[in-house]
Amino acid sequence: MRTLSSHGHHRLRIGRCSLPGQLYLLTSATYERRPYFLDTDLARLAARSLSLASHWHPSHCLCWVLMPDHWHGLVELGEGETLTTVVQRIKGTTARAVGLHDPNVRPLWAKGFHDRALRYDESSRQVARYIIANPLRAGLVKDVMDYPYWSACFMETGSDLGSLGCTGRG
Repeated sequence: MRTLSSHGHHRLRIGRCSLPGQLYLLTSATYERRPYFLDTDLARLAARSLSLASHWHPSHCLCWVLMPDHWHGLVELGEGETLTTVVQRIKGTTARAVGLHDPNVRPLWAKGFHDRALRYDESSRQVARYIIANPLRAGLVKDVMDYPYWSACFMETGSDLGSLGCTGRG
């Protein structure tokens, strides 16, 4: 079995392209995949931070889910930003919020992140459904509405990902 070097996160940057207006599926894991967000207080602090539009501006987070040991988000990159800048900012704001509550949770996030640009023919609603359904696939809940740590600006009513009025559960 082939293993990555200790600098495996560097390989994630190969071919990375940051295009304003482009939608990206982003994933970031906690440090050593520790399930920090099984702790309700830590999960709520991180979710609150992820929900603040000011933490994303000028980019936009269209939906996200916070799992026990990682985070997924659908992000529209803003003008003048890179994916790295956006992810560093959101990791920093969530880490500060969590660290103020529990100074023993350091570091919160693993180095690096995974990104995938959506193709122009790819449905952002389908990707949002995939993201939000993570707790179901992981067996954490039987109904996504029972999982408290997600948000989607597509969500208006129930599971219909119809219009772009931002609401959610975070």
